[in-house]
Amino acid sequence: MDIILLERVAKLGQMGEVVSVKEGYARNYLLPQGKALRVNDANMARFEAEKAQLEARNLETKKEAESLAAKLDGESFIVIRSASDAGSLYGSVTPRDVAGIATDAGFSVDKRQVVIGAGIKELGLHTATINLHPEVTAEITLNVARSTEEAELQASGKSIQELAAEEEAAAEFEIQELFDDIGAAASEDEELAETAGVATEGDEDKEEE
Repeated sequence: MDIILLERVAKLGQMGEVVSVKEGYARNYLLPQGKALRVNDANMARFEAEKAQLEARNLETKKEAESLAAKLDGESFIVIRSASDAGSLYGSVTPRDVAGIATDAGFSVDKRQVVIGAGIKELGLHTATINLHPEVTAEITLNVARSTEEAELQASGKSIQELAAEEEAAAEFEIQELFDDIGAAASEDEELAETAGVATEGDEDKEEE
């Protein structure tokens, strides 16, 4: 289907360009959202008549998006989720989740603006792109962790694997210390026993004299 774009659409073209797209894409997305019109004489004339207004509206929304992007770009959000010891989430972090978290933090974000691929399914730091306008995007960091303490450690640059290794090393150290304490206590008992034995032998020698 041939359409004329009413705004810039990624991977398609700029406002005013005539492009060919699949009919389903046009019917289900571009036409309902007012991003394009079918190419015919009436719509071409309509575009020319409304071109100045469309350009003005695009400029206004672009400025608003740029203002939001200046605040949002580079922000980091903590996302608390349950996960296995290996770091696999019991579920995933979706665009809906990201939009909700950003909105709760004071940023107006719609789930349709969030791009995170197939979803986030592992603990760690992940990047999400927010399409605020056809010409304006912002990137945010999602710190997915099982607790705020774990999120702080991840933010400092430590991976889940490193944290797990540190916890294992700490546990081994505690166990070793416990064995050392037990060994030291046993040595003290042996020394006390030996001292007592020597004292007893000395007493026996005095009695024989």
